[in-house]
Amino acid sequence: MLKKVLIANRGEIAVRIIRACKELNIKTVAVYSDIDKDSLHTKLADEAVCIGKGPASQSYLNVKNILEAANITGADSIHPGFGFLSENAKFAKMCEECNIKFIGPNFSVIEKMGDKVNSKELMKKADIPVIPGMDLKDKDIKEIKEIANKIGYPVILKASNGGGGKGIRVVKQTKDLVEAINIVKKEAKQAFNNDDIYIEKYIENPRHIEVQVLADEFGNIIHLGERDCTIQRKNQKILEESPSIVLDDGLREKISKCAIKAVKASNYTNAGTVEFLVDKSKNFYFMEMNTRIQVEHPVTEMLTGVDIVKEQIRIASGEKLSYKQSKINFTGHVIEVRVNAENPSKNFMPSPGTITGLNLPGGNGVRIDSGIYSGYTISPYYDSMLAKIIVHGRDREEAIAKLKQALEELVIEGVDTNIDFLLKLITNDDFKRGSYDTSFVEEKLV
Repeated sequence: MLKKVLIANRGEIAVRIIRACKELNIKTVAVYSDIDKDSLHTKLADEAVCIGKGPASQSYLNVKNILEAANITGADSIHPGFGFLSENAKFAKMCEECNIKFIGPNFSVIEKMGDKVNSKELMKKADIPVIPGMDLKDKDIKEIKEIANKIGYPVILKASNGGGGKGIRVVKQTKDLVEAINIVKKEAKQAFNNDDIYIEKYIENPRHIEVQVLADEFGNIIHLGERDCTIQRKNQKILEESPSIVLDDGLREKISKCAIKAVKASNYTNAGTVEFLVDKSKNFYFMEMNTRIQVEHPVTEMLTGVDIVKEQIRIASGEKLSYKQSKINFTGHVIEVRVNAENPSKNFMPSPGTITGLNLPGGNGVRIDSGIYSGYTISPYYDSMLAKIIVHGRDREEAIAKLKQALEELVIEGVDTNIDFLLKLITNDDFKRGSYDTSFVEEKLV
């Protein structure tokens, strides 16, 4: 078993990983920017090291400082959490070269699956349905127009090395194509330092379904069911639930088998998520594979009882999976929402500031993942997520009722939040009926 884990992250995911390590009797090292000195993760870890100033580029994305922190504290491993360096193949490789275990897949797999074009080609070879599309690298405008016409409008342009909803544009007609290409290339360059893009058929009004997978270094692979992540705004997830009410048993089995095939085809190890789009005719297509823990992993943990973070650490320690597929049980219904410091009435503008009052909900089947406390100052430098509320019910109706109660109990004073917006979402009749797609928020709530 690993002896000391450095968590190259902050906020609630850093807290989550520290707790898992403590349960496994593993020492922990927190890293923090100067403005995060009093953050909860620095207080819970065994050691804490400052790695730079507030901007992420000077701290949580500062590879040199993070590796130096691991070296001076004697950490034998690094858990990247999600975001920041979690899908950075170069960072994972540097960890390996420094004899530090990167808790995640091998750097070559991150590189392979992080390239949306190459990953789709790999999936095609594995006989997994893929949305029609093409790499646009080195293609001129005339060629791109021909490709778009062949695929058929609407099309979607995406950054080849993208993620997190950045570098994406839907194009509905030829006259808008050139402008969209320029915008996506610019966004891709700014966000990922790579302006390569690709084009694919835009699936209108789909459901966004992802399958959680775990794989060890002995060839054992399991899936932990699906999560429905369809409720989004500008490609950013707002609410996730499981099981998905649009999948029947047959379709669920097909998608799950394809997720396992994706793991085998990519020689994947550790925790990962295989993402699919499901259209109105119940056709499904591979979209991408996230080579890290997901924000919404607690949904699966509540549904199955499997501690995904502990499994990540065990796999990285060279152990076999703790579970066989036949022993995974899916019980009840789980929903998660993301509580953010933002103002929905002002186009969801971030709301940094100091929390002056706080009451977190509780009760049977209610889980709160958070790194905030009364007196905590929310920085403008990082993601605005304050907490995740995850509820487990016997069925979807009970889960919605529990979530409503939890949101009504939640009090966060001193900053604007999206609590009222989330209540409006889960009490919407169409949501309660399960009648929604990826356009739901823009069409029904904003």
